[in-house]
Amino acid sequence: MGNCAVHTLTKRQIFTLALQLRSAGKLYDLDKAYFNDNFYGSIDRFCDIAYMLRNSKKVLDIGAGGGLLLSLLSELGHDCYAVDVTDMRSMAPEIFSSKNIEYKLCNVEVDPIPYQNCYFDAVVCCQVLEHFTHSHLPAMREIYRVLKDGGIVEVDVPNAVSFRNRSRMLRGKHITWDYEKHYLYAEPILYSGKSFFPDRHNREFTLDEVTILLKATGFKVLDAYHLKSTRYRIGLGKVKGIGTMLRDMIPSFRKSIIAFGEKVIE
Repeated sequence: MGNCAVHTLTKRQIFTLALQLRSAGKLYDLDKAYFNDNFYGSIDRFCDIAYMLRNSKKVLDIGAGGGLLLSLLSELGHDCYAVDVTDMRSMAPEIFSSKNIEYKLCNVEVDPIPYQNCYFDAVVCCQVLEHFTHSHLPAMREIYRVLKDGGIVEVDVPNAVSFRNRSRMLRGKHITWDYEKHYLYAEPILYSGKSFFPDRHNREFTLDEVTILLKATGFKVLDAYHLKSTRYRIGLGKVKGIGTMLRDMIPSFRKSIIAFGEKVIE
C-alpha cells in the first residue's frame, strides 16, 4: 500500500463534511427514508471507518447494500467497489451509477470474490457476518487474498453481550429475531447445493471472537473495540440519546463491535 493519503481529515472533520454533503444531497436522495435512517444510525461508525482507511485508495465493500458508506468514501476520494448477494443498484442509481462504483453479484459465503489477488488497499464488511449461515472462514480468506500486502480489513458486527441482549434474556426473551417468522417457518435460499438463511442473524459475536476470526485468517489485529451506539440526532431528539450514552459508559454493553486488521506477509 502506498504512503499517499487519500485525505488528511480527522474523524470530527469527516463527520462535519458528511453532514454538509448530506444536506447538499450529494450522499443520497434525501427523499428516500431508508437512507435517512441509515445515515442517522451509521454515520458515526462510517466516520471511524473513513478515518482508518484514509491511506487506502481502492476500497471494496462486501455486502454493500444501498451503498451509503461507499458514497461517503467516494466523496472523500476513494476508488470504490461493491459486491453483494442481491443486486441493489436500482435502489440507489444516484450512488452506484453517478459515482461510477463498480458492482458485482457474489455470495461471499461460497463464491470467490471476483477480483484478482492483491487488488484492494482495503475491504470493509459492515454488519454482514452475522447473517452468514455457514463458516466465516472462506469469506475472510478471500478477503485476505484480494488485499494488498499492508491492506486493511474492517469488520463490524452486533455485540452478543450488549445491554439490549442481556436485558432481553433477563426478561425471559430471546436475543434473536422473531422465532416463528425467521426460524420456525423460514424457507432457505438454495445456492450451490447449500441452504442459506440470510434474512436473520444466525450468530452474533463477542469481542474475543472477532479477534479470533481475524487471527485465524492471518490478519494482524490493529484495533478492536466495542463501538459506541451513537446516533445522529437533532432538536428534541437529542434527549433520547441520554439513555444510550449512559449504557455506553460500560463498553461491553454497547450494541456493536468493530475491528481492523492488516494483511502482513512475513
